[in-house]
Amino acid sequence: MSDNAEQRGLISALESIANDAPDEGLSLGKFVDALGERAFGIILFAMALPVSIPFLYGVPQIMSLPMMALAAQMAMGRDEPWLPSQFKSRTLSKASLVGMARGGRKWFGWLEALARPRLHVLSGPAMERVIGVIFLAFCASIMLPLPLTNSVPGIALAIAALGLLTRDGLLILGGLFMGSVWITLLLFLGSTLVDVIKTFLTSLT
Repeated sequence: MSDNAEQRGLISALESIANDAPDEGLSLGKFVDALGERAFGIILFAMALPVSIPFLYGVPQIMSLPMMALAAQMAMGRDEPWLPSQFKSRTLSKASLVGMARGGRKWFGWLEALARPRLHVLSGPAMERVIGVIFLAFCASIMLPLPLTNSVPGIALAIAALGLLTRDGLLILGGLFMGSVWITLLLFLGSTLVDVIKTFLTSLT
């Protein structure tokens, strides 16, 4: 990603790519190339958008697999995500790109406005490996077909990914904290937490 795009932030970069995309869309390979060195953060953010929708089952569980692959590559210290050629050739329609950008602006635009470079140690290469490991746990939670197991870690991952792109360590810390608290509750409360959520959902019907 160019310096100007990086300064604008993740959502603005998505909007720029969507606006500049040809009518026939953009291949996934060209999309990744347009994102540049911070591709991990922006791709994970884009994938986290549909995952963040509460009470949506099926799609988040499918999306979690490529997200886990990207998180694993981060943990291994890769500079850029690796995609098989059959994935690179797949086309993202212009409508999908525009919808992705609009969703990001609607739900996370206020965070982008607040984001600024700070706590740089949390966005450095060494820390990105640690973040990749934590993201793996978030993605594993998303795979569980239980209430809110997709939306909470999805939102947390999106916030942390936004922090990675803007080099905002505070956002990274906030996203990691949110997701880690959820994972901890899920591990220690388990069925009790699920029962509480089910009771709450039943009371709404």
